[in-house]
Amino acid sequence: MNLWQGVLLGFVQGLTEFLPVSSDGHLAVIGHVAGVRTPGVFVEVALHVATLGSILVVYGRRFWQLALGVLRRQPDDLRYAGLLLIGMIPAGIVGLLFEDLIGRAFNSLWAAGVGFLVTAVALWSTRASGAAADAAVRPTPGGALIIGLAQALAPLPGVSRSGMTIASGLWVGLGAVAAADFSFLMAIPLIAGAGLVEARHASADIALVGAVPLIVGCLIAFLSGVFAIRFLIAMLRHGRFHVFAPYCVVIGLFTLGYALWHG
Repeated sequence: MNLWQGVLLGFVQGLTEFLPVSSDGHLAVIGHVAGVRTPGVFVEVALHVATLGSILVVYGRRFWQLALGVLRRQPDDLRYAGLLLIGMIPAGIVGLLFEDLIGRAFNSLWAAGVGFLVTAVALWSTRASGAAADAAVRPTPGGALIIGLAQALAPLPGVSRSGMTIASGLWVGLGAVAAADFSFLMAIPLIAGAGLVEARHASADIALVGAVPLIVGCLIAFLSGVFAIRFLIAMLRHGRFHVFAPYCVVIGLFTLGYALWHG
């Protein structure tokens, strides 16, 4: 991986990780169209971890307040942490049981194309949801499980984690801001956990892709990720979450067409 490829991957990762258009799907498409090839999934995970820093810039204070409240056994914080745990369980199970399948899916443009269309349907279904609902409303345990099941689809390329979790949050009656808060707070331990799992491959994969392109890519992913989170929250406040659906349809059809054309 050369420097310009690191810049491109970092920029795409940072924007598409939080905008509901699937970072993994875009990385898969760019890998085929632009000829960027990375060994295994370590580079993708490294870029995800870089965007973890973006979440901590925007949500770090809320996360540490929640963690402190849990340590102090505050009832509200304990309940909210429990809801986040319920939401994380399905994705954790899928990641453990289907790690090899998910890794192979990254090489499939067909999987990415279908995933983009699935995301488009989920986003478009939220167009009647109210953005002005009470931001303090929290999901029920059943609602948290529904959000978690939607998130469990996100390891597949083209299926947006933020898109599925925020859309499902709106389905279960959360306001736009509350759904985004739940989505991003739930992402922190999941991304950190994935980074720890893939860290065992770090020395070999860094040697293959090059330290400088990887570092530059991660820095750009971090900076563009901060912008993407703030932009998405602004769109949610104005009830415009569904406007990303047409883009997902276009990129999904392009991906399927490219896959068909190139066999």
